[in-house]
Parts: sequence; C-alpha cells; structure tokens
Amino acid sequence: MSDPSTELNLAEIEAKLSHSNINQLPHTPVSQWLESAIEKIGQYISWIWLVLMLLIVSNALMRYFFNTTFVALEELQWHLYAVGFMLGLSYCFIHDGHVRVDALAEHWSMRKRVWIEVFGISLLLLPFCFVMFNYALPFVERSYRMNEVSPSFDGLPFRWILKSFILIALALLVMAASSRWLRCVAFLRGVSIHQSHTKG
Repeated sequence: MSDPSTELNLAEIEAKLSHSNINQLPHTPVSQWLESAIEKIGQYISWIWLVLMLLIVSNALMRYFFNTTFVALEELQWHLYAVGFMLGLSYCFIHDGHVRVDALAEHWSMRKRVWIEVFGISLLLLPFCFVMFNYALPFVERSYRMNEVSPSFDGLPFRWILKSFILIALALLVMAASSRWLRCVAFLRGVSIHQSHTKG
C-alpha cells in the first residue's frame, strides 16, 4: 500500500512548472461570459477530431481493401483539419496553451508580463485579426456569390461554407483576446482574484 505523502500530485507539479499568467488574472463579468461561450464551443468542436479520425480510417480501409476512393471524403478530411485547428485557436488561447518565450518571461515580474500581454494583444493580435477579417470577408463573399465547388470531379460542393469558418475562427479569437485584455486590465487596476469571484 502506497504512502499518500509520496503520491505525485500531477496538477500541483504542472502548476509549479508553468509560467502561465492565466490562473493569476482576475475575471470580469464580460470576460467570464466570453470565456464560458468559447469553452462550450470548444467542447463541441472537439468532437471534430473523432469524426476526422473515423474518416481517415474509413478512407484508408476503402483504399487498401476495396481499391476505391471518394474525392469528396478526401477533401472533407483536409477541410476538417483546417476547421478543427482554426476553431481551436480561441480555446487554446483562453487556456494559455499557446507557445510563449518562457526563457524571457520567467525572469519578469507578473506585472511586467501582464503589461506585455496588454501591448501584445492591443498592437499585434487584435490588429492581425482585423486585417485578416478584412481580407477574408470578400474571399468568402466571392465564394458564396459564385457558389464555388471543388474543381475535382465528385468533389465537395458549397465551398463557401468551409471558407466561412475563417471568419468564425477570427471572431472567436477576437472574443478570446478581448477576454484576456479585460482580465489583464483588471489585474493592473488592482482587482484580486477573490474580488472578481465575489463580483461574479
């Protein structure tokens, strides 16, 4: 029988190793609503990976055992990859799962890291999202107007539906970035995590 005092608490170890800011940032009512919405969407979207796995296995079985392929299913496989990754960006962001340069950040104070987060979101991430949205909107509109289909025979129809996920992903990323920005500003204004939970 193992000694409870020697059992590993993986969550505690991970928390100590992580230089993430997210657990130390207070919430606001708006940030809480935004992250709750993204969390729910992310949980539903996670099923796309199961669908994709089944699709890949089905395509492989048909190719090797029946010597046949369906172009539409192969194209759907590629597009599901893109949809899954694009819609997963906002979920990844609110959980602080994106790549950071910890070699620098680990030497900074929490306040300095939060200031850099605010400037990064304000000057880089949000402008990037708005520029991308500006280019993506006519791209999707053109696809919708011409009722774009796959150039391949027996390929997928209604490509505008797939391309519209670019806009959806950008909108979700703006929501995630706005939530983080609000939480950072709340921290810089001196709101504690306890106060934010009390207000919520």
